[in-house]
Amino acid sequence: MTPLNLLEAHGLSCRYGPHQAVNDLNLSLKRGEILGLLGANGAGKSTTMKMLAGVLAPSNGHVTVNGISLAENPKAAKQQLGYLPEQPPLYPELTVVEYLRFCSELREIPRKARPNAVNRAMVECDLQSLSKRLIGNLSKGYQQRCGIAQAILHQPAIVILDEPTVGLDPIQIRGIRRLIRTLGSERGIVLSSHILAEIQTVCHRVVIMRQGRLVYDEPLSVADSKSFDTILVGFARTPNLDELAAIQGIDGITALDDRRLRIAVVSGEDPRAAIANTAVARGWGLNELHAEFRTLEDVFVRLTARDDDALTDQTTGTAA
Repeated sequence: MTPLNLLEAHGLSCRYGPHQAVNDLNLSLKRGEILGLLGANGAGKSTTMKMLAGVLAPSNGHVTVNGISLAENPKAAKQQLGYLPEQPPLYPELTVVEYLRFCSELREIPRKARPNAVNRAMVECDLQSLSKRLIGNLSKGYQQRCGIAQAILHQPAIVILDEPTVGLDPIQIRGIRRLIRTLGSERGIVLSSHILAEIQTVCHRVVIMRQGRLVYDEPLSVADSKSFDTILVGFARTPNLDELAAIQGIDGITALDDRRLRIAVVSGEDPRAAIANTAVARGWGLNELHAEFRTLEDVFVRLTARDDDALTDQTTGTAA
């Protein structure tokens, strides 16, 4: 029976001495899904990626890859995985084709199948015209493509990419993003980044880590759906707050000044039309009325801002 999820991690934890890098993390990935892993620096993203790829053994928990236990049958599980670490494992003195042939041997691809595997990877990563160029002479963008090519040589079901666009210029970033979207149509992809635009552009689902824990896991359509839970409203004359609070969908009112208010909204409600109608009927006059939309950036900042505060406190020598 084909497993529902290509990748499953349960209770995943990793400790470096006294430091708990990842703590009780649960994660899943479906075929055709691009999962974005977000977090501030030091949140545990790279450690998580290493454990998912089988490069680092977890202190606790387990990973299942396409129905195969990574701990109990690591070789079979890793045959289902492709991995690009933050620093691509490249050999600058080799040409592109030499490097990919070498990687095909490491992957134990059957000898007769290696030429097709190498050619297929070069086509997918748009490297055919550079096959005889030394990797050390390529731009950073094409070096990243070489790193991705080695990760997909063996046609894995899952590709794990750790910060795949770090250090690239805007043109190179756009090219890598297109490549990731193409690869994700047939595979499951886990993409780690601390760049919000990266996640918003290519991912279907976003998870956010904070201090080694998973604190958010939602489809991108929910995470960046332009939903709102507060409304800013300004009146020409001071309104009657009791009458305003009685409007259906209003959950609370905070006065910014005599005539300008921030209104908390009941989840799923939109009282803007009722507010406008009441303002007209009561003669309050309406100078301003707009929702404060919640974006992925807002969610990220709300969940991770305390990490930045703690880092600032440590830097200045004050107690966190």
